[in-house]
Amino acid sequence: MTSWSIERAAGEADLDRIAALEAASFSNPWTREMLARELQRTDVTRMYVLRSPDLGIIGFCTCWLILDEVHINSLAIDHTMRRKGLATMLLGHVLDDVAASGAAQATLEVRRSNVAALALYERLGFLVVAERRGYYSKPDEDGLILWCHDLRGRAVAPPLP
Repeated sequence: MTSWSIERAAGEADLDRIAALEAASFSNPWTREMLARELQRTDVTRMYVLRSPDLGIIGFCTCWLILDEVHINSLAIDHTMRRKGLATMLLGHVLDDVAASGAAQATLEVRRSNVAALALYERLGFLVVAERRGYYSKPDEDGLILWCHDLRGRAVAPPLP
């Protein structure tokens, strides 16, 4: 049985793996340099990693905590580890942590075609509130804007297996 842990990224030591997961997961990924700059913005940016002792970092989530809002920027799980509930566990932990830090609501954008991500976000209390035409490229696609307006009232994240 794997013993998962979720923690804030440990800086430069984690960046190569986070950048690799980002590049493998998105058609227009943030670069390592962009992620490094974000990691230095400790007043706003939070970067979480999902680790296992035997596999290392297998997922991450980056977000901005601005006053009482959290903006989810990126969420990725290694493609070999998907469909195991790990993204739900990771994002649930992130939402619980930012709520404990004062966030009352959360927002994110997702490709209209990303049915798996939409199901994940809806399970965690997000609702589609608007769309952004042509928001994504490679391929061109509309984005959906989702909000969860009551982070403190949502169910707590499931425990780590």
